[in-house]
Amino acid sequence: MKLNCDKSKPPLGGIFTAEYLKQKHKLEIEWSTVTVLVNEQTKISCSTSNDLCRTLAKNFAESELYGEDPLEKTLVDHWLSFSIANFSKQDFSKSITHLNQSLGPVTYLVAKRLTIADFAVFAALYVSKEWQTLLAKNNAPNHILRWYNFIASQKAVVDTLASMPQEVKASLTQANSRQSVEKSVTGPRNQEGKFVDLPGAEMGKVIVRFPPEASGYLHIGHAKAALLNQYYQQAFKGKLIMRFDDTNPAKENVHFEQVILEDLEMLEIKPDLFTHTSNYFDLMLEYCETMLKEGKAYVDDTEPELMKQQREQKIECENRKNSVEKNFALWEQMKQGTAAGQKCCVRAKIDMQSPNGCMRDPTIYRCKNEIHPRTGDKYKVYPTYDFACPIVDAIENVTHTLRTMEYHDRDAQFYWFIEALGLRRPHIWEYSRLSMTNTVLSKRKLTWFVQEKLVDGWDDPRFPTVRGVLRRGMTVEGLKQFIIAQGSSRSVVFMEWDKIWAFNKKVIDPIAPRYTALEYDSPVPVLVKGVTLEPLTVPKHPKNAEVGNKIVWVGPRVLIDAADAETLKEGENTTFINWGNLLIKKINRENGKVTSVEAEPNLDNKDYKKTLKLTWLCDTDQGKFTPCYCVYFEHIINKAVLAKDEDFKKYIGHETRTEMRMLGDPELRNCKKGDIIQLQRRGFFKVDVAYGEANDTCFKERPVILFSIPDGHTKESPTAGAPKQTSTSSKQPAKTTNERTASIVNAEIVKQGDQVRNLKTQKAAKTGIDTAVKVLLQLKTEFKSLTGSDWKPGCFVEPANTPTAAGEPAPSNAGDICAKIKAQGDKVRDLKTQKADKATVDSEVKALLALKVEYKQLTGQDWTANATAPVPTTNTPSPALVQSLGDDISAKVKAQGDKVRDLKAQKADKATVNAAVKTLLSLKVDYKEATGTDWTPNVAPAVVNNASPALDETAVLEKIAAQGDKVRELKSQKAEKAVLDAEVKTLLSLKAEYKTLTGKDWKPGTTASVAQPAVQSPQPVVQPPQPVVQPQLPAAASSGATAEAEVLNKITEQGDKIRKLKSTKAEKSAVESEVKLLLALKAEYKTLTGKDWKPGTVAQPAAIMTEPVTLVIENNSTKDTLTAKINEQGNTVRNLKSAGAPKGDVDAAVKVLLDLKAEYKSLTGTDFPVAGRTPSKPKEQKAPVVKSVPNKKAPIKEKKTLDMQDDGGPKKQTRLGLEARKEESLPEWYSQVITKGEMIEYYDVSGCYIYRPWSYAIWELIKDWFDEEIKKLGVQNCYFPIFVSRSVLEKEKTHIADFAPEVAWVTKSGDSDMAEPIAVRPTSETVMYPAYAKWIQSYRDLPIKLNQWNNVVRWEFKHPQPFLRTREFLWQEGHTAFATKDEADTEVETILNLYAKIYTDLLAIPVVKGRKTEKEKFAGGDYTLTVEAYISASGRAIQGATSHHLGQNFSKMFDITYEDPDTQEKKHVFQNSWGITTRTIGVMIMIHADNQGLVLPPQVASVQIVLVPCGITVSLSDTDKNALQESCDSLEVDLKAVGIRVKGDYRNNYSPGWKFNHWELKGVPIRIELGPKDLKNKQLVAVRRDTGDKITMKRENAVAELKDLLETIQKNLYDKALCELKQHMVQLNDWSKFGPNLDNKNIILAPFCGEESCEDKIKADSAREDVETEPGAPAMGAKSLCIPLEQPADMKSTDKCIHPSCQRKPKFYALFGRSY
Repeated sequence: MKLNCDKSKPPLGGIFTAEYLKQKHKLEIEWSTVTVLVNEQTKISCSTSNDLCRTLAKNFAESELYGEDPLEKTLVDHWLSFSIANFSKQDFSKSITHLNQSLGPVTYLVAKRLTIADFAVFAALYVSKEWQTLLAKNNAPNHILRWYNFIASQKAVVDTLASMPQEVKASLTQANSRQSVEKSVTGPRNQEGKFVDLPGAEMGKVIVRFPPEASGYLHIGHAKAALLNQYYQQAFKGKLIMRFDDTNPAKENVHFEQVILEDLEMLEIKPDLFTHTSNYFDLMLEYCETMLKEGKAYVDDTEPELMKQQREQKIECENRKNSVEKNFALWEQMKQGTAAGQKCCVRAKIDMQSPNGCMRDPTIYRCKNEIHPRTGDKYKVYPTYDFACPIVDAIENVTHTLRTMEYHDRDAQFYWFIEALGLRRPHIWEYSRLSMTNTVLSKRKLTWFVQEKLVDGWDDPRFPTVRGVLRRGMTVEGLKQFIIAQGSSRSVVFMEWDKIWAFNKKVIDPIAPRYTALEYDSPVPVLVKGVTLEPLTVPKHPKNAEVGNKIVWVGPRVLIDAADAETLKEGENTTFINWGNLLIKKINRENGKVTSVEAEPNLDNKDYKKTLKLTWLCDTDQGKFTPCYCVYFEHIINKAVLAKDEDFKKYIGHETRTEMRMLGDPELRNCKKGDIIQLQRRGFFKVDVAYGEANDTCFKERPVILFSIPDGHTKESPTAGAPKQTSTSSKQPAKTTNERTASIVNAEIVKQGDQVRNLKTQKAAKTGIDTAVKVLLQLKTEFKSLTGSDWKPGCFVEPANTPTAAGEPAPSNAGDICAKIKAQGDKVRDLKTQKADKATVDSEVKALLALKVEYKQLTGQDWTANATAPVPTTNTPSPALVQSLGDDISAKVKAQGDKVRDLKAQKADKATVNAAVKTLLSLKVDYKEATGTDWTPNVAPAVVNNASPALDETAVLEKIAAQGDKVRELKSQKAEKAVLDAEVKTLLSLKAEYKTLTGKDWKPGTTASVAQPAVQSPQPVVQPPQPVVQPQLPAAASSGATAEAEVLNKITEQGDKIRKLKSTKAEKSAVESEVKLLLALKAEYKTLTGKDWKPGTVAQPAAIMTEPVTLVIENNSTKDTLTAKINEQGNTVRNLKSAGAPKGDVDAAVKVLLDLKAEYKSLTGTDFPVAGRTPSKPKEQKAPVVKSVPNKKAPIKEKKTLDMQDDGGPKKQTRLGLEARKEESLPEWYSQVITKGEMIEYYDVSGCYIYRPWSYAIWELIKDWFDEEIKKLGVQNCYFPIFVSRSVLEKEKTHIADFAPEVAWVTKSGDSDMAEPIAVRPTSETVMYPAYAKWIQSYRDLPIKLNQWNNVVRWEFKHPQPFLRTREFLWQEGHTAFATKDEADTEVETILNLYAKIYTDLLAIPVVKGRKTEKEKFAGGDYTLTVEAYISASGRAIQGATSHHLGQNFSKMFDITYEDPDTQEKKHVFQNSWGITTRTIGVMIMIHADNQGLVLPPQVASVQIVLVPCGITVSLSDTDKNALQESCDSLEVDLKAVGIRVKGDYRNNYSPGWKFNHWELKGVPIRIELGPKDLKNKQLVAVRRDTGDKITMKRENAVAELKDLLETIQKNLYDKALCELKQHMVQLNDWSKFGPNLDNKNIILAPFCGEESCEDKIKADSAREDVETEPGAPAMGAKSLCIPLEQPADMKSTDKCIHPSCQRKPKFYALFGRSY
């Protein structure tokens, strides 16, 4: 191990630690420019001395420098935190006093030995000027001086100080442990907020506390609480206690404790004392028992839901009257954690009638049979926070309990406990919580973002966590100033982020160095005449010389941004920042864009006041650009303020991260991670990733990643801010202005105005009102942009498409608005029925009213329930003109369509195709405007006859209605799909005909428009003479229509009345009486019209004949009789359906009805009309138009692939070999092996891959072998669907819980949302077992043994790796069922042995057969057997295949039973499931492949031997060539005859050397080289892929020898892998050796108790938390791999479980290791 130390910021305490460890361990220490600890495979950066101390102590854990147990580690952490900032000038005296008192009775700071705490504190004192002054004056406190001299005498310290270079000693500073940009800003707080004096506070006696729960990271709300407590601690020179509230073992997490301590360290908060609530568990138990004895508490076993109801209804429970004896009996059950005890809780007996719910006997203790991180399993009962808080505050002498106003109702409860227990009474001081716009501060919601992978982690720059805002560029000083500005008032504070960033800008602006960056895609060159290339030295900050200088290159060619180039003017001076004025001589343009600029230097002109200022970069190799990306962030929630209970998930679909590629200043290469800089004219940025040079492991430069830091206001510079993108996120398409009409915006303005007024009435905080007003002003601005006038109350809103010229008709979209009104009305009624909250209903009602206003403005009349859209009268062009225009545009559309198809066939560039498509769409729009219909291929433009459109429209509407009834009838009869599809097709064609006729889509409830007389001159109609009659409308018809409308109005009114009654929660009897009246009205409607009432039904208008109609003479008496029969039969069918008659009876009645309708059609020539409508006259049949389907794609010539084909082809690039090495960069090596070895092709869906033939052939060989073996066992293959319904998938809750995060759901069909999401199978238990329940009835049906070869999808979010961890993979899954457990157990082992054979016999991989622990077994199963393989390259194990015994768990869930032949009882079957996946291929690659490429075991190689002819030169005769080819062909035949898979590579456009590399890369086991000389000597050369050995064989013996050689290679690969497995499998009993062995890439056999809690501890404590890497990588903790079936040794009575804190006896040896 090697340590590089930064000489400019030497980590002194860490160097002392390293020198100490160097005495016993191999550790090199060198001076460098950064502090990095280099291990064999990892490089760990340490930014501070404390970081280095921790890292070294964890890497050499056996030295115990970090402490031996959790208590010691906590104390070490305390002193490390103490050493960071406690020796500053202002805190020095207090810190020295505290340190002297602590060292009084001890030799070392922690325990009785040296720890990193001693080194860290000593280093902090050593560099302290104040301490050195004390030493010089002999005024150092005695205890510190004794300890200081003792540590200074240690060999490690003496050696370090003696060997330290002089320049390093000079750079030692007091802030050595942590230097940050925040420290460089000093000065008074100029915006301190209102801090209220604490009641009863005395100087020097105030004690406050900060008690977070360790269940997440601190956010800025917590930061306010912590900083507020610190403020009062400092203001009154008191004490601050840092207390972890760990009363709930389920939420407590040791990791989060460490995180919170680090967050406080970042915030520079220095508590005086660190405590845990759990320190006082024993005392709180005593207090609880005291309350039970005194009758102030009781034990309650009431069900939680019932208890909740009783508290809400102020009802006392039965247990409130328990005797003391009964309470203590139940209390003992709780303390023991029994089943009965877990149902109980202890409640304080306060006042069940109190109006304050918190006083109604709150719970003070609950039974949780869980392991506590600090106390283990000592306790089974834990206090609630409400009970613990007042007790601990009183005991720790807290004088002032600072709490947010959320706890106001609990204050009375707090003081009740104080009085009941006779404790000291602290003061409670309330302050308002901090709330921010556009985010959430709930830990639960923040955790959801992290779990859903919507953010990168808890430190994501979009997150409101302390780490998140600091990572984005917030400084601690800026955050402090912001919090202090808020003060401790009780006013509700709802802040915008702009304000906090404005505070931050004041901190960073004076110190951030200035650099330059240009947009990568569009720089414009400026050619400067007469300038030579030279460097200039300029200050990094124009107003702060202390920031330093930088080099700026100037030369004859510089680059500027395209946006800046557009602002230049010829003949004017322009100031190039950091250079001077240049005179713009000429601006060159092409296609309207600036391509280059010509300029001359005018550096003597120093007038910069009125010139344009530009940033620029010199284009020169002397100062190469730094590759960099600017990253801009948006709020994670796109709504500023969420209403109470409003779902935040509605506002998260937008794009929140934008990256912009830049050309960076050469000086950016020197920036370090964490530096805050300013890109001139772009804004402030923080370096998240520093520049990295290309090296042997990474052939590309690592670009600088810069996170944009908001500065509190919007930049107007054309080069500032995130790029202006035209596209929007696919998750949430942005609304265009065309979709937002003025009326919609008007409604939103009214709504927002109401909200502003409500906030003012409620006297809300000013910031909350300001936010709402800001939204209101934005809406008014949008209104003005839409209408051209300012918004005023009650203003007339003119729709966007309303004509303004006199005499123009009203628009024809009133029908659309009418439909929207109906839909919105339904939505409002549904919300009221569902009893939605008032705010939601009100907003929807306002939207409905806005629609009605818009309708009135369009039509001039109020909307009513039966309103229909009026048909406008138009000046219609003549049909001839329409025809002419339509034909002309249609021809252009066809020509443009052909052009688009040609471009696509030629694979033109995307921009050209898009431009052509845009033109095509524009032509189609023109066609629709000219003809009124959409353009369709080979259809002439329709000529609308405006004489009588209503008649044709009515006929089509009737046909649509009749066809719709027919389709519904067929569906109800469950007709065949083909018949149904044909009728649906007819229905769709009728709707298309309606659209062609009317120019609008058909919608339910549509009625025919009233015909208007055409303006054009009437055309003469020539027709044969026939009798013409002008019929009169019968009075009955008129009155019938009126009656129908009246009944419909009554139904609508009655329905509204009922809904209103329900919404007001009227009496049930009142509602029922109104419902009866409604049903009577509906019955009246049916009697009147002959049809059922449906929502949206409108009265049929009486047909008004405006033209003569031809009389059709027919047999009316026959027709009337038939009509009566059809109506009667229709009633019969409806009655049968409503009565629930048998399907056979209904089908028979329907058949009679259809026969009658067919008879009607044969008599009249028309379909039987829908009830209540007048049959339309028969129309003249038109010849069908045959549409020819144009060939959308021109024939495309077959394009030869660039991949190497057997028959030759164009020669591709010869960069065949691997560029990464297995031992140096395993991930990159693996990626290259699988792609260059032609195993995998990457796909555009993350986690999904294309299996190329070379890899799929391996899977086929595995499949064929295993398939044959399981068929010998009686297993049959089958296939079940890939889709699973939600109800079935969730039937086995335990089983699906493990898969739930990985389940992929299908939610859409086309553009429509599916009624219920359908899951894609993650596994098939829940798919198959319902069928098993049907198939298995008796013991004769058993056993059932089925297997399927298929794919499954598990949408996991971990780092995907081809073959090893993918979202979709291939596998086989066997599912069997047996009558007895013994049969099932036998099969589980049999299958496991077959899986082991796949690895050992086919893949040449040794495996460990074992049983999974309870924690790692298959969810829902009894036990799991597994084969585990080992990959030496990564030191990680991998699960090879599993065989599960499911017991009867699933058979009980799915009721899979059989009848016992002896007892005739129903018994549940025993089940197994087993599977192996394509992961096998990845394991094989990782184990066998080398730095030359793949190495395939012969048993699974699709080509075992490749023949490569050699020595073919120009001078070789054709005879010799033919002889060589014949010899190769003969050898191929002979090898195939003995079952060897052989291939000859006879491509003549590749050299033999190229072929050798190619097949070596693909891993073919044997390569045969055969040339003319070999032919003469009757021999050949065989080259082994596994060793590279070349073997010369005689031709006559070659076949036999090659067959033997394949077996030798197979065995050699297995032996090599087995040797690696044995070398890296160690047996341990000592925990101290566990971590080092893991780090040495070993897997460990260790005694283990088998408990899940202990397994969790092993994994947690063996992890190296200081390394950031992917899960499962070498830094992660060890997990249990299996319990080997062959145990390495018997358990002894003296053996202990491997984890030192576990007191249980071990049950077996378990195999532990890091795993994939």
